Amino acid sequence: MALYSGTFHENYAQDMAVFPTKLHWGLLIIFLILLFTCPLFFSDRILTILTMIGITIISVHGLNILVGYCGQISMGHAGFMAVGGYTSAILYAKLSFPFWAALPCGALAAGIAGLFFGLPSLKIKGFYLIMATIAAHFIIIWAIIQLYGLTGGADGLSVPRPRIGAIMLGTKTNYFYLVMVLACLATLIAHNIVRTRAGRAFIAIRDNDLAAEVMGISLWSYKLQAFFIGCVFAGVAGALLVHYISFASTDQFPFMDSVWYLGMLIVGGMGSTGGAIFGVVALKLLDELVTVIGPILSAAVAPQAAASVAIMSHGLIIIIFLIFEPRGLYHRWEMIKNYFRLWPFSHQE
Repeated sequence: MALYSGTFHENYAQDMAVFPTKLHWGLLIIFLILLFTCPLFFSDRILTILTMIGITIISVHGLNILVGYCGQISMGHAGFMAVGGYTSAILYAKLSFPFWAALPCGALAAGIAGLFFGLPSLKIKGFYLIMATIAAHFIIIWAIIQLYGLTGGADGLSVPRPRIGAIMLGTKTNYFYLVMVLACLATLIAHNIVRTRAGRAFIAIRDNDLAAEVMGISLWSYKLQAFFIGCVFAGVAGALLVHYISFASTDQFPFMDSVWYLGMLIVGGMGSTGGAIFGVVALKLLDELVTVIGPILSAAVAPQAAASVAIMSHGLIIIIFLIFEPRGLYHRWEMIKNYFRLWPFSHQE
């Protein structure tokens, strides 16, 4: 990590620290204070938006590990979220598992599904892997609908409000705190996974899988690990979504969500933990902006324009970033920070 002028690392531990300076720790503490005091200042609607952003961040972190770091394209991420969501819902609603046990079981089930559908990645890649993961999504949704006695099929499954011990997570404030704690934890875990031996192997496979194999990296092992880890994150997000709505339905996990998750990585910056966060926040706030602009367009132009502006805006933003800023918002943010790190000698950068 680049440091400001006059700041130096004195040992290896400082060099490897996630937050290497007092400034970084101070900014982190200020951010956490502002984040966890949000319920004191914001309405339930804004808390709902922030909660959905937190759930999406967890999911996109998993996709970033799989696609951004390991280079394994997946278009079935929403399907793996459905596995985690339904597993957690069934264990909690039908088998009376406690919420704190049902949630990790849903994540584990999604990870196992990821291992199974990740097997084709050992033989295929590129366009063919995209088609395989698209098939995985529809196979999962089909299986959920067919298992009517267990999942409720197309009718869905009602899920009671989650409870942790004596605390009922029935209010938006309580659930906001749960999601934000898990989102912060998921961000820290995702960032540290990349710093491990497995994370470095993921990057080597992404850059050149043949060269990685020649260097002794087991492609089948690390590719499956990437699918497992990425789908575990998706399972957690799916379980949180189902319990937040108190209902499990296949309509909550449409195929287009998988496409937009990839779009979030493109906008934020694929292959960076911060990029996943930037992309999710940017597109979610764009959704809210479209919600405000939609009625205005409907009155001024035509109702059809308001109905299609959301999809058009997402597609247009992704195209713009692919052409003009392919490395995403996070890369631009790093460039801005680097400009000021050696200030007033920034012209030497």
